Amino acid sequence: MSTDTTPVMCVHGWGGSFATTWERNGFTALLADAGREVIGVDLLGHGTAPKPHEPEAYADLTTRVVDALGDQPVDAVGFSMGALTLLRTATEHPGAFRRLVLAGIGRNIFERDDDRTARIVAAVQGEGDPADNDSRIFAQYAAQPDQDPVALAAVLRQPQRIRLDADALARVTCPTLVIVGDRDFVHPADQLVDALGNATSKVLRNVDHFATPEDFGFIDATLEFLDAVPM
Repeated sequence: MSTDTTPVMCVHGWGGSFATTWERNGFTALLADAGREVIGVDLLGHGTAPKPHEPEAYADLTTRVVDALGDQPVDAVGFSMGALTLLRTATEHPGAFRRLVLAGIGRNIFERDDDRTARIVAAVQGEGDPADNDSRIFAQYAAQPDQDPVALAAVLRQPQRIRLDADALARVTCPTLVIVGDRDFVHPADQLVDALGNATSKVLRNVDHFATPEDFGFIDATLEFLDAVPM
């Protein structure tokens, strides 16, 4: 069992929550078994957080993360939009994190696909093409109990304040592990790893985007990287 007691912040992706992404799969229990305090964050528009309907309200998703930080650096694990949010936080608060695990992000940092986003927004709003399987999956997430599809559509249309360009990424110097499945639409993550100051990568075989947080390869790599392997 690790003797490290550094708290671990866990941040979910779009359409998820701390409970559904990190508690339901037992990940937080493994961290607790390793003696780690867990800091759970629900991003704006998700879980227990407020759910405004205006895209402008989501211009800075880092606020919920920054509010949960303490006086000392923490380890942090983020999936998809949660990973993006942690990365944006790290560019503006370089000393906030001791180690970062960023899962489910990669080439999407550098390649915008506005047409795809528009299709997903339409699907979430009930106006999508039923034959578009990618958008349909996002719509299914938005239709789950306790979700607010209007808020989730607004999240997708956010006018993001913090841009992740080469200069910003170079400011992230804490040890970082980037994990992506080889069937993920954000694969590969090589350009992101190269742009970060101190990053390594892990590719999960035969894993798509949505399966990443529950994949044993992801869980094992994350716990090992954080030195948080339970007894």
